[in-house]
Amino acid sequence: MKLKYLISGVALLSLCLSSCSDQMDYKEYKIDGIDYIKRDFDKVGKITTHIYRALDYDHGQMYGGAMLSSATDESVYSHQGNAIESYYNGSWSATNANSSIWGTCWDAISYCNLYLDEFLGLEFPDHKLEKGYQDEMIKYRNYQWEVRFMRAYYYLLLVRQYGGVPLITRSMNADEANAQPRVSADEIFDFIDSECVAIKDSIIKNYSGAYNSIENESGRVNQLGVLALRARAALYHASPLFSKEKDDAAKKELWRQAALRNKEVLDTCSRDGMRLAKEYKVLFGTDNWSNAESIKEIIFARRVAADRKIEERNFPIGMNGGNGGNCPTENLVSAYEMTNGLPIDDPNSGYDPQNPYAGRDSRLAATVAVNGEKWPTTLPTDALETWYGGANSRSVTYGTPTGYYLKKYLNGEQKISGTGTTTTNHTWILFRLGQVYLDYAEALLNYTGSGYDKPEDFALSAADAINKVRARAGQPDLPAGLNFSDFEKRYENERFVELAFEGHRMFDVRRWMKAPQYFVNVKVMEITKNGDTFNFKPVENPSYITRRAWAGDHQYLWPIPQSEVLKSGALTQNPGW
Repeated sequence: MKLKYLISGVALLSLCLSSCSDQMDYKEYKIDGIDYIKRDFDKVGKITTHIYRALDYDHGQMYGGAMLSSATDESVYSHQGNAIESYYNGSWSATNANSSIWGTCWDAISYCNLYLDEFLGLEFPDHKLEKGYQDEMIKYRNYQWEVRFMRAYYYLLLVRQYGGVPLITRSMNADEANAQPRVSADEIFDFIDSECVAIKDSIIKNYSGAYNSIENESGRVNQLGVLALRARAALYHASPLFSKEKDDAAKKELWRQAALRNKEVLDTCSRDGMRLAKEYKVLFGTDNWSNAESIKEIIFARRVAADRKIEERNFPIGMNGGNGGNCPTENLVSAYEMTNGLPIDDPNSGYDPQNPYAGRDSRLAATVAVNGEKWPTTLPTDALETWYGGANSRSVTYGTPTGYYLKKYLNGEQKISGTGTTTTNHTWILFRLGQVYLDYAEALLNYTGSGYDKPEDFALSAADAINKVRARAGQPDLPAGLNFSDFEKRYENERFVELAFEGHRMFDVRRWMKAPQYFVNVKVMEITKNGDTFNFKPVENPSYITRRAWAGDHQYLWPIPQSEVLKSGALTQNPGW
């Protein structure tokens, strides 16, 4: 762990630069101390800004363009040999630990601890006579709750990947921090829960109108975000990966608590006027942070500076500047039902294998670009040619190996090359209401053993919650009378479809401990053209993609970077690594 007591970056936030003369190549630097920072609203606020900047998002920036989805059955990255393949090609190890989250989270936690140790109880006397002082103080006094939330959130990122980790809640120098042993995953989950309880009634409930003379805040966590974090942590804690060693009664109680925590989020959303957006695709548009519909559903999100990188990485080969990128699998595409609610492998569904995208769940068109579709709008031809030999197919270097391209989160009107290139805002959703409905359904299903039971404390059954999400997509209710196993299968499919490319699949399948069921066999759609007709043929594990291997249950958790284990003396490695 690279934990520091007085972090130089905090001082650098107030770095001053001056030049002695225009002629002399001489620069004098002044780094202000912690007491100077404490005198100024803005400088203290920049510490919290730095903490927010560590929030996770996945535009392919961690693996040279590949998203974590391409380490799962969601997608295949079109550039073979990319580092993302280490998750399944046998090269993943403690010395090749895929550990960016480890370093990012510990850095952020160290800033959180520094802030909570050094920057509480300030009065900023130099500013007392300024207009807006009282509003600034409201904002400042809320920072401590935001920072405690962020610390708890980063601990959730750590525990879901590594299990138990050191629990450090005060500033330490590097030697002291590196001497801290791991605590159990249970203790980390209990810490997250207790922090959320301590924060939820103190943090600002709604930033709209919270201040009088300064702008409202968008992108800062509020009470609902705290409740959503508590609910997600409870769901993970109850999941088989983290509860497998408990007895049945303890497991059932964890599921009950997860259901209650998610119910609390649903109830609070109702109180605050939150609801599902009317249209699925608006949740992922470039204006989702301000769109009147999407902001009704999005609970907390990570704002990303305006750019075009996610488009450059994922626009089709065959258009200038497109790199192919993270191409959805046939596994995912096959998960989208017909509009009549039947899976495509049901003989009564009406699915036509040679017209495979007709009559399908509307979320498919919002997520995946298919052969014959014009995507993006700047494509130089009228339609994607993902058939073998086509301009956008795998016959072209870095063309789609699956027959599909990604649409979700991408701006189809982005110009990525030539003159007049554009950039747009992107917002990565961390918590949203649709996801909470599904989390609630999972917890209640496992607590009651039925998709249809409604215990006294719960107004919705698991089926009721799932059906709310399905209704937004125009899909009919789940059928009645499914047994536990069949209902669980339909739930997992619904989650795959609804939350595709939102960063959940990598961790959902792991916490369910179902990797061999889902991650090993990857399907693609091979398309051939004969005159004006196409032939569509799903193929499993073709030779032109790297075969997925699952080395064993130890891969449900990440290895702790071996360099951290060696320099610590207190850290123990996860079993199997």
